[in-house]
Amino acid sequence: MPETILVVVEQQQSKLNRVSLETIAAAQAIGRETGWQVEIAVLGNDIAAIAEELAGTKAAKVYAIECPQLGAYSSDGYVHVLKEFLASRQPKLVLMPHTYQVRDFVPRLALALGKTVIPDAIGYKYENGKLLFTRQMFQGKFAADVSFSDPGPLWMATFQNAAFRGDMAQAGTAPIETLHVTVPEGVIRVQPGEIFKEARQTVDLSQAETIVAVGRGIKEQKNLAIAEELAKLLGGDIAASRPICDAGWLPLDRQVGSSGQTIAPKLYIALGISGAIQHIVGMKGSRTIIAINKDSEAPIFEIADIGVVANLFDIVPPLMEEIKKAKAGA
Repeated sequence: MPETILVVVEQQQSKLNRVSLETIAAAQAIGRETGWQVEIAVLGNDIAAIAEELAGTKAAKVYAIECPQLGAYSSDGYVHVLKEFLASRQPKLVLMPHTYQVRDFVPRLALALGKTVIPDAIGYKYENGKLLFTRQMFQGKFAADVSFSDPGPLWMATFQNAAFRGDMAQAGTAPIETLHVTVPEGVIRVQPGEIFKEARQTVDLSQAETIVAVGRGIKEQKNLAIAEELAKLLGGDIAASRPICDAGWLPLDRQVGSSGQTIAPKLYIALGISGAIQHIVGMKGSRTIIAINKDSEAPIFEIADIGVVANLFDIVPPLMEEIKKAKAGA
């Protein structure tokens, strides 16, 4: 039997976190190089629909771990269920998305299993039969390749949001095995309260398909209206580099970069952003990057798919007019 890569996906309120698909794509890529088979596990209560969704990906099996006590997330419950499940299956490698939820329970899970975790990886290498995980150091200025010292099984690693593209996850038909488990009384010591809802003005940029981001080139706060109108026309969200958020022109939850959000939208339009490394590490996974900057030497052009060397105020208004014409004629 081949070794197994098990992807533990994340779902909340019966909705699959999009980053989970990125982790499945990573597992499939590793599997193609190592020859290891990919399996998927999802935990929760009444998760048949999510299991069916996951069965549409290329995997050897999907485990639907039904547990009535996991209708709402709890670190205690997840650690108890996953410890028993992983100990019984003994996969070579366990991959998870590097989300807030995973960051909450995975250290305790590793301790319970007597294992270590390589967190927040941005990629991997398979060289001379050895699997390496790449992690950023010093806010993305350096990258280090790290590996596990023990022979396994039960290596555990998490991948950073946007390290892989979710749409690259291969489709297939995977069988579903439903497991019914319970958590003994007294194990879950902290009862979950109401599900946290962000304020209306906040946004999870990691879920956006189109983003218009602004940098110092926007010049004044009042000029944000141009970028906001462009984002609205494209059905997207507005974001910014750190100087804009530091100045208070946009809230911190709109910041993209090493000290902000890491994203991988289908379309990323950078307006007046030079492209410092701290910003690049947060958006380089975008499928299509369009950069508008009057500085022809701006680093953003090194990763842009389309680069326009011009003043954004000369380009964006006529661009919006063309978008409006195209929508009117559609």
